[in-house]
Amino acid sequence: MNFREGNRLPLFSKIEADSNPYRDNVQGKANEPITVAALLDRAKQILGPSYEGTMPDWTLEEIYDRLEENAPRIAIIGGSSDHPAHIMDYQTSALAAIRIWQNGGIPFYFSTPVLCDGTAQSNYGMSYSLQSRNAVAQMVVNQLEAHSYHGAFVIQGCDKQPLGVVSALAHIDRLRRNRGEAPFFATFAPAHVLKGGTIPDDLRTELERLTEDAEKAGARDIADDLRDTMAYILQCTTNTAFQGIFLRAREKGIISEAKHKEFEKRLAVNTCDSKGGICAFNGTGNSSRHLVAGLGLVHPAVEQLTGPPGQDKINQAIDALALMINQPAFGVANLVGANIRNAIRIHSASGGSTNLMMHLVAAMLYGGYRFSLWDLNHIHQEVPVPDLFDYSLTEGRDIFALAMQCCSGRIRGMETLFYELVQNGVPMDLDAPTVTGTSWRERLKDNDRLPAANVSDNPVILSKPRRSFSGVDVLKGNFFESAVVKISGMTGSQLDEFDCKAAFVLYYENEDDANRSLLDPRLLERICEGRLFSRERLLAVLKQNAPGEYDRCAELDYDQLFARMVDKAILKIAIVIAGQGPVAFGMPEMFTPMQHINANRRLKKLVTLISDGRYSGVTYGAAIGHMTPEALEGGGILYLQTGDLLYLDLRGRQIQFIDPDALMEGRISFAFDSVPKERRQLGEERRAKLRQRQRLVATSNRLSAHTDAAYGVVPVAVAEEAEHDYRTDVLFLSKKLNN
Repeated sequence: MNFREGNRLPLFSKIEADSNPYRDNVQGKANEPITVAALLDRAKQILGPSYEGTMPDWTLEEIYDRLEENAPRIAIIGGSSDHPAHIMDYQTSALAAIRIWQNGGIPFYFSTPVLCDGTAQSNYGMSYSLQSRNAVAQMVVNQLEAHSYHGAFVIQGCDKQPLGVVSALAHIDRLRRNRGEAPFFATFAPAHVLKGGTIPDDLRTELERLTEDAEKAGARDIADDLRDTMAYILQCTTNTAFQGIFLRAREKGIISEAKHKEFEKRLAVNTCDSKGGICAFNGTGNSSRHLVAGLGLVHPAVEQLTGPPGQDKINQAIDALALMINQPAFGVANLVGANIRNAIRIHSASGGSTNLMMHLVAAMLYGGYRFSLWDLNHIHQEVPVPDLFDYSLTEGRDIFALAMQCCSGRIRGMETLFYELVQNGVPMDLDAPTVTGTSWRERLKDNDRLPAANVSDNPVILSKPRRSFSGVDVLKGNFFESAVVKISGMTGSQLDEFDCKAAFVLYYENEDDANRSLLDPRLLERICEGRLFSRERLLAVLKQNAPGEYDRCAELDYDQLFARMVDKAILKIAIVIAGQGPVAFGMPEMFTPMQHINANRRLKKLVTLISDGRYSGVTYGAAIGHMTPEALEGGGILYLQTGDLLYLDLRGRQIQFIDPDALMEGRISFAFDSVPKERRQLGEERRAKLRQRQRLVATSNRLSAHTDAAYGVVPVAVAEEAEHDYRTDVLFLSKKLNN
């Protein structure tokens, strides 16, 4: 590392490359200096009196000279300010631009759209959410190639943006190396954590009064569900739960529509802090924070913050780039490949979002590695990964609490989790490179503030595991090839309630139908009245799920039998939402139906949710998604129908279609091969509807010519050209290839 005399700033090395488009093509040197000067001038204006720097001035001539000399051209990549995570990008980008210039680099800035999954829930926007990840990757690749940038400082946001940018930068690095050019380097600075809101005291009093009114009206379930929801920190996700409860209260005549809308307004305006950030729950945004850190791409100074980073923290992240420039081990594709095991184990131990099962696969494929969901599962199952994350939205242990524990100097975020995994015997790749310019081994040499035990009051990261397993599991079955389920999101008692149980299928051809039905306060009564599950099959399920209850219930009439099985939670229902796969409808997230189930205490004790759509979290019962093949592609999920029976073997990582005749005889037998043939006409009718519904999504943004969920839903060409082996074709800082 070189230093300037006097101020000891790390001076960036020049890029080692035979070609320099700005030297060989003068048009760039005519066009770009004014953009750099404008960025720096604006940065100085934004920072005002807080500006810190020894070189406050720049000229077009000096910018020209740096371009001529092939000084590192570093793109600051931000997001769109219509997403809460990017409200403060203007400040962070200003700090980064100043430091890049001070260190001898050339700062540029561009941003990408960032689709907010919360805003897009239950509207057509969710059909573009997954596609936006690939769109972000394409846009970033376009910009980096067109303007010949060497590296990036990424303001990491939420939802699909983080892994979209990771994929793009890994792809660019692989491309540059294939062309014999300098490796592409980058560092990520995640947006700070947004503190959850608080229900105002006067509103809380009114909501408590509503629970009393519900009890007086005989709606004890509504009262209990409302109390449960009031216990959570206030955030956009809990607002969806409140909405479902208010709708049920309206149906019962307990509140008026006007009062419902007033409650929603008062909750909404008290939800988000004005400085924005990534919501405090452990969804895709914060799971991406942990995972990208696990990939070695985040400097610890900016990893876990409760507010926008200051100049000192930005400086630490930018200065470390000086150690990475021109070094192949620090190219983004190598960082991703070398750290893939670390990232998967950190994702598992921290109870990360199910969405990341696809995004990790995608990043590896974009980085040029042969990889699939089954490779991810192999790493996940290779060694037991304990649950070291005691996260709770009702007990003050959200990600904002974790960020406060880090900012107070007690622990060190993912370095602490990495350390505790090692202490618990989990093999981690300690020699994998990271954006500090060092390996994990070197980062963990300093034991100061490292052990999780340094937090004694309500710790989020633990030293002693909550239990011996964690993470997202991959399922197999006789009617599908792969699906995923976040078993770690369920307590042991919850697992016991659903594991090794027979469940009736309640089938919906799309999410819209499911949402309407799940908001019906009389859903269970309508199932009973419609005799959707035959009495003979009810008795067979009773004998399988609770044999000790069989003799007491065998002589009950249908209504009594149904009611008893509901009251005792013996009845299990697999709510199947089909037609939501990537090709059919862009693979939207099934968050809204999950919240409708979670906000209904009677229903949630019975229900497992199954879909070819996406998932971020869990219901009370298992949330099983990413099912392949999807319905439109002729997967077995297309042929299921209400009244079918499935066997939920969650710990065994299987779901099987039950032979109903065998079950009636008291035997468990699995058979599905004949079903698609018998229901061929039904399947064709459903596919025709799906193709018609597909037209509701813009043709330009459909996920055609893409792989399925098991292969990351990436463009087929990306997957076809991924040929490197992540087990051998990566460089560690020990200078040895991992064998």
